Amino acid sequence: MFARRDAAVRAVSERRAPRVLDVGSGSGRVGELMLEAGAGRYLGIDFSEPMTELARARLARFRDRAELRTANFLEADLGDRFDVVVALGLFDYIEDPVPFARRMAELCADVTIASFPRWDWVKGPIRRAKYRVVNDCPIFDYTPRELDFLFRSAGFARVAQEVRRTGILLHAFSH
Repeated sequence: MFARRDAAVRAVSERRAPRVLDVGSGSGRVGELMLEAGAGRYLGIDFSEPMTELARARLARFRDRAELRTANFLEADLGDRFDVVVALGLFDYIEDPVPFARRMAELCADVTIASFPRWDWVKGPIRRAKYRVVNDCPIFDYTPRELDFLFRSAGFARVAQEVRRTGILLHAFSH
């Protein structure tokens, strides 16, 4: 969790006042850190109004640079392209990641940073039972090979991955 957050913040701090799109922005915890790191414009989009309201409260001090929307990412008019596109913890719950990766490629002017769960024989069965059986929430796992194919097919020029035991941190570059 910390590695993916740090990667997003680092991507922002390495660029001069980048335009940032946070897909599945949730309560704005990562958005706050990216704004503190120098995001020139931040757009957080989430399908959950309660999460967007939490983010509004958290990011109130950044009103001049932050915008939050409750909308369907695949359908929303988001305007221009973004230097940094972030999707942390989003793909865990996406049954069909193809349209999401394609839309990210369309909107990305430089780099997309996304996190993905990876099957782990120790924690995987427990996690799957917790989400699918107890919470009635399907979750999805990915392999590095699948992700490379997914993001290159979506239109990204280059894909780099940090593969860890329980997750994959992906950097997809538009050029």
